Amino acid sequence: MDDYLLRLDNITKNFGQAQILRGVSMHVDNNEIIGLLGDNGAGKSTLIKCITGVHMPTSGSIWYKGGQITNHSVKSSRQMGIETVYQERALADLQSMWRNMFVGREICNKFGFLNIRKQKIETEKLLREHVGLTSKAITVDTEVKNLSGGEKQGIAISRALFFEADLIILDEPTVALSLSETSKVQQFVRTIKERGKSAIYISHNIYHVYDVCDRFVILDRGMIAGCFRRDAITLDDLMANMEHLARTGELLDSAMDACN
Repeated sequence: MDDYLLRLDNITKNFGQAQILRGVSMHVDNNEIIGLLGDNGAGKSTLIKCITGVHMPTSGSIWYKGGQITNHSVKSSRQMGIETVYQERALADLQSMWRNMFVGREICNKFGFLNIRKQKIETEKLLREHVGLTSKAITVDTEVKNLSGGEKQGIAISRALFFEADLIILDEPTVALSLSETSKVQQFVRTIKERGKSAIYISHNIYHVYDVCDRFVILDRGMIAGCFRRDAITLDDLMANMEHLARTGELLDSAMDACN
């Protein structure tokens, strides 16, 4: 068996008569950031939902850490170390930060009661050491609605790392963020790689993806159109390929070797 963290073999997904994914094969290496690119309707969201257990593929196989995944679900996905950070739904705005940190995975004492003190201590550590929040006005009891967009995404990514996720799915994490907030999120993405973990970064903004990804996988109408390694393509050439794909249905360059 190969050493890939994640491998997809000939994944298809049908909804009734509509075939959304058409034989998708790709992989994610250990300690690799993949940029998943494609126009609206390319199948990116459906592919991610197959990886995270929201949908079962119609056919094909998913391999994770050398073993084939069967009876996949969102719960089993998290247990295996696959976490998703959504563009605007990562945290509950009206809940405190410590509650957001441990929602669904609360720390309990030996009697089964919530260990609130322990949860607050761990949240404080995460905020100061990983997210970099230094303001005394922000505490573990602060409601998430009082944070900026970049800080929210930072907490969501740091939470995934705290729970030792090996693969983090980033679904449009910089949507509607300012330049400074986007910069914060990009740094959190770099932290994923610095921690030896992997990520699939979905974005319509090629500038953001190019800046932090090792390799780019391009979906078009439910199929892999091509893959590029960042060290083998410039940002301008990547954009030119995406624009040509949108107009003609084909890439300018052959890059399927980077998928294998």
